Amino acid sequence: MNRFWTLMSGLHQLAGPVTMLLYPLYASVVAIESSSKQDDQQWLSYWILYSFLTLMEMLLAPLLEWVPIWYDVKLIAVAWLVLPQFRGAAFIYDKFVREKVIKRYYPGIGGGSGGEFKLSSPNGKMKNKLVDLMTSKKSS
Repeated sequence: MNRFWTLMSGLHQLAGPVTMLLYPLYASVVAIESSSKQDDQQWLSYWILYSFLTLMEMLLAPLLEWVPIWYDVKLIAVAWLVLPQFRGAAFIYDKFVREKVIKRYYPGIGGGSGGEFKLSSPNGKMKNKLVDLMTSKKSS
């Protein structure tokens, strides 16, 4: 029975890196090579969310040390983000990041006239100087 628990402990420790890094790395390479935009969105969204989760985990490490099941909760959450049956990363990006941040603070992204990429704040005062510089040189 002792060997069984040793095996289970080893599998549990291996599940995190496989779920959080190895499979997403493989799927990201496959997505780059495919012509579909849908899988690109899923994996770019995943890496954004995983980076944010890792950053929050680093900042909140002293508090998370007191939560004994944190690693299991994180593993389940990341599995939901990763598994193609759920497409959790794309769902979170569409429902929260795009709706609450991009459309509010950067309305020119993705739907601008002439395909220009301009960033603007809610009051319209902030502009992307690099884009303005590049577009002025094209017209010269």
